[in-house]
Amino acid sequence: MLACETLPWADIDTVLLDMDGTLLDLHFDSFFWLEHLPIRYAQIHQCDFAETKVSLLAQLSKNKGTIEWYSVDYWSDKLKLDIAELRAEVAHNISYRPFVKDFLRLLSESSKRVVLVTNDHRSGLEMKLRVTGLADYLDKIIVSHDYSVAKEEQAFWHKMQEDEAFDPKRALFIDDTVAVLDSAALYGIGHLRYIPQPNSQQTREHCAKYSGIHCFSKINQQLLSSWSEDE
Repeated sequence: MLACETLPWADIDTVLLDMDGTLLDLHFDSFFWLEHLPIRYAQIHQCDFAETKVSLLAQLSKNKGTIEWYSVDYWSDKLKLDIAELRAEVAHNISYRPFVKDFLRLLSESSKRVVLVTNDHRSGLEMKLRVTGLADYLDKIIVSHDYSVAKEEQAFWHKMQEDEAFDPKRALFIDDTVAVLDSAALYGIGHLRYIPQPNSQQTREHCAKYSGIHCFSKINQQLLSSWSEDE
């Protein structure tokens, strides 16, 4: 993966931020869908856990990147479970990634417009906002479910532009999903950064396509340095 070169902060007006795996540790979502959900499904439907887990993981791997795949309503109906309620059972796993709160605080003190851009369902988003206080650092929240199309698709960016007018060339977008970054690049977002380890408890193959942010501490230092240069 490409090293995270210094960002040209003077050329950035809008900062677009993914939530899960970028600002928040993806461990919460991964643990819920891959571990907690199979256990609770087997308990509630009184079926074999091992068979349930295999079946659920097969279902969850389908249609990845579509708005249905991200929809709590879709999975609640398909699995005959209250997914929002079950997610709340493990809400204690929700946490920021290291140095992210410092990053958000610095951005909130800058002249940049800070916009959360998430594929998470509103039920999950609201729970995470309550636990983290994330909304305090944001100028706006964009939820792909409001457009019925995921960030992976070009239609999302066009619909978003109608709600949040911004200059793509002067925008920074940070995300942990290559397909989403590909879509943002195609739309013309000028500055893109990738999160190589969104889940603190798992590693994954490196991506050579986009510059990566391994830790926000370096980005925070760059942002502070850019302020000093402006003075």
